[in-house]
Amino acid sequence: MQLVVHTSITEIDAAQWNAMLKSNNPFMRHEFLLGLEITGCVTPDTGWQPSHLAVYQDEKQTKLLGAMPLYVKSHSYGEYIFDWSWADAFQRNGLQYYPKLSNAIPFTPATGERILTATGADALYISDALINHALHLAEATQMSSFHCLFCDASQLEAFQKHRLLARHSTQFHWQNRNYQSFDHFLEQLSSKKRKNIRRERRRVSDAGIQYRWYTHDDLTHPIADQMFDFYLRTIHLYGAQSYLNRAFFHYLVDNFNAQTLILLAEHDDHVVAGGLYFKSNDTLYGRYWGTKHDLHSVHFETCYYQAIEWCIAHGYARFEAGAQGEHKIARGLEPVTTYSAHWLRDPRFYDAVDEFLQSEQQHIQDYQAMLNQHTPFKASQK
Repeated sequence: MQLVVHTSITEIDAAQWNAMLKSNNPFMRHEFLLGLEITGCVTPDTGWQPSHLAVYQDEKQTKLLGAMPLYVKSHSYGEYIFDWSWADAFQRNGLQYYPKLSNAIPFTPATGERILTATGADALYISDALINHALHLAEATQMSSFHCLFCDASQLEAFQKHRLLARHSTQFHWQNRNYQSFDHFLEQLSSKKRKNIRRERRRVSDAGIQYRWYTHDDLTHPIADQMFDFYLRTIHLYGAQSYLNRAFFHYLVDNFNAQTLILLAEHDDHVVAGGLYFKSNDTLYGRYWGTKHDLHSVHFETCYYQAIEWCIAHGYARFEAGAQGEHKIARGLEPVTTYSAHWLRDPRFYDAVDEFLQSEQQHIQDYQAMLNQHTPFKASQK
């Protein structure tokens, strides 16, 4: 068995990488990660230096047994698990927090596998080898820390075995409880919330705004350009950082259209809003949205209601609407726990972060309990 650090995912066989996916999570697919690299979104210059770990059966590197997407980070942007206060504490004590090592999907706050193992391989052995080597890499190069972001619960346990500290966060997801239609979904909500959603949807339809989904061969570069312009407008409107470029949106059309969806809203033959989505076999992921005008309720329709309706129509189990946003609760999304794992090389900071995370975890539990009291579902459905 041989462990190799690859400075580009182009060095790893795509078919073997994808064959290790237990689910069809779009963000862990080789094509998605490759697109981020070759379009220049993920490079050392943008603070994401690829250092992917791969386990091979022998020195010939022909048979892939396991892999871990890994990046040397020179900042904490694009991670959505916020550790800026940790970096500040390091700086105030005369220490460097960056570079650090992150097992993550760039710019993507979506739960999924973070360690891949081949069918027939000893999954526990391969997983342990990858985690051990990542920790060794961080230690040997004197990086401050190693982080796994948005891993699923089962893989969190694997990281905890290696003394990584668990961190809990909150997102808002919609769950499909075998709804037969959007109206069937609305019937499960309280009267007040049901009327509010219908009123918001009616404002959009009465304004003459119509929606269309584009995927597979329907996706074209002009459609991608429209969505990219919406993406940039939202980024600039909220003073956020633009992680993606136009070339990446074109790449999705040319190389990833089977799992990419773009939703466009039209009014008087003009496109006025759009949303970028991705899909696995059972989950729809909302990533970015934008609009040219401040149109009443178009945000809710573009980002939530159209997505929920799509999931019901296609029999999808859930809709993940991305990070943050308590306003999502009123639209039928519910709080769920997401997980990350953290190791800090300095034992003083390891202990301090451990104490902080235990306190934070209790806060997260209390916060979610409070949120669950305010979901729009009838009491019988909670």
